[in-house]
Amino acid sequence: MDDGLPPALNQALNQAETNTLTREFLEQLYHHHQTVDRYPPSAQVCDFAERLLHALFPEQTNECIGSLACLEAEFAQLEASLVRVLSPLSGKLVDAPQTVAAAFMRCVPNIYHHLLQDAQAMLAGDPAATSLYEVIRAYPGFYATAMYRMAHVLWQQQVPLLPRLITEHAHSKTGIDIHPGARIGSHFCIDHGTGIVIGETTVVGSHVKLYQGVTLGALSVSKDLAGSKRHPTLEDDVVIYAGATILGGNTVIGTGSMIGGSVWLTHSVPAGSRVYYEAGSHMREAVV
Repeated sequence: MDDGLPPALNQALNQAETNTLTREFLEQLYHHHQTVDRYPPSAQVCDFAERLLHALFPEQTNECIGSLACLEAEFAQLEASLVRVLSPLSGKLVDAPQTVAAAFMRCVPNIYHHLLQDAQAMLAGDPAATSLYEVIRAYPGFYATAMYRMAHVLWQQQVPLLPRLITEHAHSKTGIDIHPGARIGSHFCIDHGTGIVIGETTVVGSHVKLYQGVTLGALSVSKDLAGSKRHPTLEDDVVIYAGATILGGNTVIGTGSMIGGSVWLTHSVPAGSRVYYEAGSHMREAVV
């Protein structure tokens, strides 16, 4: 601003204008602070999930619990910790935090069973894997799948936001983005994994193997279709190679199919299909 006023007065007017804007902004921000939803810190939520993972798989930390009594105490503490995590959400839960936490803990044996099957599938599916210990300790695919399976149980219990915090934590550590609402069957194998995206309404059968860069996504839809089936279905024994993109809620990849690297699919293929690019960038589909 320069209206021919003395420099000192011009500076004073500029400062007053800045102060006025700052005051309005602070008042607006203060109102937001008073009305924003209250959720537990993300670190507290993710710490619970990682502590449970370490209790189930000491391979993760090499810290083994020394007695059955101590193991029982650890799981009691984990349940109490989950109650504390859920308590700020009391008005948003379908049941009391204690009820939700108890129901989650009853699912822990099933989570463990599924994760053992996943680890075994990764060991069997990767020639570079030398042991189950290596898969559990070192493989990002196992870690991301473990966080997903915990988050999925909370998602099924209609716990808001917290499942997303858990899977996004895994996403930040591994580059593997699995929405907690996705439904994934047993013996799920992720090889390498970086860049995998699995959308909310994806359905994955048993003994499915995904390589890095695979996207199981949605075609562009309007916001009012957010609750519809927007992501594909993979039936049992499907293999999807690196960089393939499969889109759409009506897209079904039939049992035993193989989708080659960098393939783009927005339509269903029958059981036993082989879909891949030939020289010249022509996509070829065959059923065997």
